[in-house]
Amino acid sequence: MRLIDANVFIYARGAPHPYREACRHVLAEIQAGREEANVDTEVLQEILYRYGALHRLDLAASVYDLFVQLCPVVLPVTLADTDRAKSLFTGAHQVGVRDAVHAAVMLNNDVTSIATFDAGFDRVPGLSRVPLV
Repeated sequence: MRLIDANVFIYARGAPHPYREACRHVLAEIQAGREEANVDTEVLQEILYRYGALHRLDLAASVYDLFVQLCPVVLPVTLADTDRAKSLFTGAHQVGVRDAVHAAVMLNNDVTSIATFDAGFDRVPGLSRVPLV
């Protein structure tokens, strides 16, 4: 099972972009049952935040609903996760804070791969990024 990052859904549902078709392919594979995927609560928050900042509440709701439909396993962000994220963020790995939270949730739940365009995950031992392009 892998985590699906918010950027996959944003590119898939957004304006034409070089990453759009690759993201749509990933989502189609999940929808067809050929890939197992999950998200964490931070991914859902990122969706609401991003589209809220754009004043696109309609997209906030529809993309959120799509996430939950395709990825019915929503991993919570716990104190253990934020403690581990703190270590990743302030440690030698140079991982951004949002990525550190996702990485910590993944590591604490034995999820080892992530579908994302964010190269920051390459610096986290034990995690791998799914090639999307």
